Amino acid sequence: MEHYRQNADARPVEMLPGVFRRTLTTTPGMMLCEITLEAGSEVPLHTHPHEQIGYVAQGTIEMTVAGETRLCSAGDSYAIPGSVPHAARASHGRTVVVDVFSPHREEYK
Repeated sequence: MEHYRQNADARPVEMLPGVFRRTLTTTPGMMLCEITLEAGSEVPLHTHPHEQIGYVAQGTIEMTVAGETRLCSAGDSYAIPGSVPHAARASHGRTVVVDVFSPHREEYK
């Protein structure tokens, strides 16, 4: 297991139009990702078995979790239990969030 990872090693992957993921580091039980959403881009309603917590590092994002929609700005955080429906939309410009998944997501490695 790598204990340190350089920022340049985390290459961006376009997950959806205008939504870019960089997997920063992982352990056997967790994963740290940076997600950049260009203005107007969105992650449609979906579920996954992984727990997810996140922090808005830059911008503003409209988050819908379990049918409740909130506007989250830089400095705000959110928590999404496993298998709970959720979506995100960058309605107010470019947004950067940092997400932790537990356990790690194989498809994001």
